[in-house]
Amino acid sequence: MRELFGTDGIRGKARQYPLDRETMYKLGIALAHRLKKMIEKPRVLIGRDTRESGPEIAGALSAGLRSGGAEPIIAGIIPTPGVAYLCRTTDALAAISISASHNPFEDNGVKIFGHDGMKLADAVEEEIEDDLRSVVASSVPDFRDLDDENFELIEEYERFLMDAIPTNALMGKKVVLDAGYGAAYRIAPAVFRRAGADVVVIHDTPNGRNINEQSGALHPERLAQVVVEQSADFGVAFDGDADRAIFADDAGKIRDGDEIIYLWAKYLRAQGKLRGDVIVTTVMSNFGFEKQLHADGIELLRAQVGDKYVLELMLARDAVLGGEQSGHIIDRLVHTTGDGIHTALVFGHILGTMHAPFSRLHAFDPMPQLLLNQKVAAKPPLDSLPRFQAAHAKSLEALQGRGRILVRYSGTENLVRVMVEGEDESQIRAIAEELRDVLSDEIR
Repeated sequence: MRELFGTDGIRGKARQYPLDRETMYKLGIALAHRLKKMIEKPRVLIGRDTRESGPEIAGALSAGLRSGGAEPIIAGIIPTPGVAYLCRTTDALAAISISASHNPFEDNGVKIFGHDGMKLADAVEEEIEDDLRSVVASSVPDFRDLDDENFELIEEYERFLMDAIPTNALMGKKVVLDAGYGAAYRIAPAVFRRAGADVVVIHDTPNGRNINEQSGALHPERLAQVVVEQSADFGVAFDGDADRAIFADDAGKIRDGDEIIYLWAKYLRAQGKLRGDVIVTTVMSNFGFEKQLHADGIELLRAQVGDKYVLELMLARDAVLGGEQSGHIIDRLVHTTGDGIHTALVFGHILGTMHAPFSRLHAFDPMPQLLLNQKVAAKPPLDSLPRFQAAHAKSLEALQGRGRILVRYSGTENLVRVMVEGEDESQIRAIAEELRDVLSDEIR
């Protein structure tokens, strides 16, 4: 059973178990021992976002890797997809991204990639947990926090980003970028300017504690406002590790991942590049999105939440485009993971081919959808909660087959998420609030 790894690596409070010095040191040893079964001196790439706890975790992991016989390579502050890309294009046998993505600065996390640039399968994560439990370390040696930067590796990632679009693809475009005080704060403005764009950047002065603070992909309201104020063509907000992107059009309307994937899929299909006329999203994607795709002759497959599960289904069906409503979009023509900056550049190029303002590009008519989050102290199986099961059955009956209810625990936080879709907004709000309140009362 996995105890440390959730749907997106290990996540928790910085400097507390499992992100304490000792556990991170042991994780480094366990990973090194596993990799040494393949080659004598494995190299492991390590990148991080802008959280103040990142250098300490990098130091503990590096000390453990060295103790286990591996060689750590420190990339510095770089988006998680940059770590994934560099892992598969260098001689690194594995890579680690130190980030808690969209979470506040007090949290941090560890995502591990194999040499293929893909997040580890659940079974492999379980094996690493077993190895970690068997590590005997009487004490953690002294080590220094690692805030080093490898600008050669960062430049290599920037070249990859630029290779995805034609030279000067964004010439004449004005773009607002919201870095969310995270890992995109230097790289995103640099590559957009290299692509010819007139760039306005906000929330690009990280201090270790302001990552995602009223900014970025979870809080795109300021982005939308600045796009209108600056008469920009579009804006993009990134999360802490820049693996997701949320857009604002020229009229200041927020356009989520479902809409971007739809317009991207239509573009690929017109180019004859939408392999199999199929895309992959998750159970969270809007039903209106699915209906419109079906009408267009494009099949939508749904994976469980988590971009690595989206990728697994994409590989199984040889799909080239997939992602999540939250802005994780995987372009399998060139990448193995969601990459917010790549998404922003490529979609910006697509917009330039459409000869119409972004605000005039209609995607689909979304079905009203409401998502409520409730903090919980535990995560008991939902089918073990009789009051919730009764309320759920009653709610399904009320929707009369013209809506959806999805209730699940977050894989990275102590939250239960209640999502309800339906034709009547007041009805879905009443259902979502009732289910949330029942869960809050029943889970003690």
